[in-house]
Amino acid sequence: MASRAITALFDDYEEAVKAVDRIEAEGVPHGDISIVASNEGERHLGRLPPAAHATHHESDAADGAGAGATVGTVLGGGAGLLAGLGMLAIPGVGPVVAAGWLVAAVTGAGVGAAAGGLLGALTGAGLSHSDAETYAEGVRRGGTLVTVRAGDDRADRVMSLLQKSGAIDLDERAQDWRAQGWTGGTASAGRAAAPVATGHALAADDTPPTATPVPATDPDAAPPTRLPPSAIR
Repeated sequence: MASRAITALFDDYEEAVKAVDRIEAEGVPHGDISIVASNEGERHLGRLPPAAHATHHESDAADGAGAGATVGTVLGGGAGLLAGLGMLAIPGVGPVVAAGWLVAAVTGAGVGAAAGGLLGALTGAGLSHSDAETYAEGVRRGGTLVTVRAGDDRADRVMSLLQKSGAIDLDERAQDWRAQGWTGGTASAGRAAAPVATGHALAADDTPPTATPVPATDPDAAPPTRLPPSAIR
């Protein structure tokens, strides 16, 4: 069954955590969910598992030259997604706490500083460059990103849970940022209102993303989806 990367941005970390809990309660494995949250000022330090504190290394989290991200702890394992929360420093985004399948793409070979780490991982997951740039900007500005791999049978339900948990309207927020002088994500400016959660095609074998986007003509991939809010059940 084809899978989609369903992505949503939250202003509040706790709302994002509630969304993750609800999605896991629906039976989605925590291995198919990822979370990336701004950790500016180490605001989430107290939320990290003890192992993360023990292995945390100080790093320059500004725009870093030569590395896509710096891993501060070994991620994975535990009772759920958040048991694997660890620290990263992502060029162009800054310090974050993160866990899940998207982390491997952020830190993996081929996702370097030129791609911005998170930007390259998101485009590799099938997002357009403009949407990926806007999501990355949202994290840089203090937001929390939740990305879920879901089959067609669960995609609508996951989108609904993200929406009900408080995900923001990405296009509306981007318009606000542009009014403040931000010039990114311009390819999506002026389009019709979009939902708070967006779905994008993944390879049918659920292969973790690389920095190379999934071709739109891939016959085995589900088509990218932007369901209007009224169509989300």
